[in-house]
Order: sequence, then structure tokens, then C-alpha cells
Amino acid sequence: MPSAVPEPSGGTFLRPGYRAGRSILLALALAATACGPAPESSLPRAAPGEWLEFEGSWSAAGSRRTLDLGPERRSSILELRGTMLLAGPQRPGAGFHSELIALVDSATGLQGRSVWTNEDGDQVFSELQGEGTVAQNHITGTIQGGTGRFAGATGAYEFSWQFVLEAEDGSIQGRAVGLKGRVRTGLEGDLPR
Repeated sequence: MPSAVPEPSGGTFLRPGYRAGRSILLALALAATACGPAPESSLPRAAPGEWLEFEGSWSAAGSRRTLDLGPERRSSILELRGTMLLAGPQRPGAGFHSELIALVDSATGLQGRSVWTNEDGDQVFSELQGEGTVAQNHITGTIQGGTGRFAGATGAYEFSWQFVLEAEDGSIQGRAVGLKGRVRTGLEGDLPR
């Protein structure tokens, strides 16, 4: 495993196991939460079947277990939990707890599943696919229903994943870059604008 995680520019961001880096990441997460969007209850409701476009940030931490499949191939299982904050006048909600489980193979890409849960316990379910390599890490998500006011939701979103911290024990932290998408459902008055 490399001694540092490369930034997109080729530099290094944090060294694995570096405690100060964890403190910085925690401080950034707390600052982002404090500056979060307005509560969902103050947002107007969407018309049935209307597409709602959103952008946002998603940061998560968890673990990665990796198998080497020869000198040129690796396969990993990722399990991540974190926070997704959505912005914009058409967002389907302000904030969600997010969970992700995925298989990443350097030869075949990423296949995963994700659940977003809002403060009321309503959930959004999605499938993820992507190239899953350092050079090509574009990931797309397909929204496939949910519970509560997200029942019957459909839509799609996309982002690139950036690892911020990778420790030798398999602990990882990262964030979505360029998260954007759209969602709709047929239930009247179901999603805020």
C-alpha cells in the first residue's frame, strides 16, 4: 500500500494513520454541518411527477478489505457510512445519513448499493456503478425507490470519489466530488422543493 494518498494534482493530502489529518477532517465535517441548508419543513412541496434537481456534498468513513488477484488486479469490498448534504431550491431533502456497500474490482469497476435516511426515517435506495480506478473513478447512481415520502422515487445522480485518508488497517475516509442528480416520484406533495 502506498505511504500516502495522492491528490488529483499528484501531491499528497494525508499520510495513513496521521492523527492531525483526522482532526482536520472532523473539523471540516463539523463546519459543513453547522453551515448546512435550511430545515426541510420550510421548503415548498413539489408537484406530482416533477423532476427535482440537486447538488451536494457527501463525506463518509468506513473500511476496505482488499484481495490481490495477481500482479495487475485487485478487488475490494467497501463499507462506508457518512453524511450527505444537498443544496439548491429543488433538493429532495436537506440532509441524509448515508450507507454504502460496494465491490470494486480494478478490472471490472464498481458495483454497489446505497441507502440514504433522512431525519424522519424515510429512505432512498440506489444502485451504483463506476469505473472504480484512480484514473477513471466516475460513479453513477440509479435511484430505485424508497420508504415513506420517497416510496416510488426514481432518478439518477453522479459523482467522482476522492479518498482523503487510507490507513494500513483498512480504515478509509473520503468524499464525493461533483455530486449532482435529479429525482421524482408520483406521490402528490411527497418531496419538498
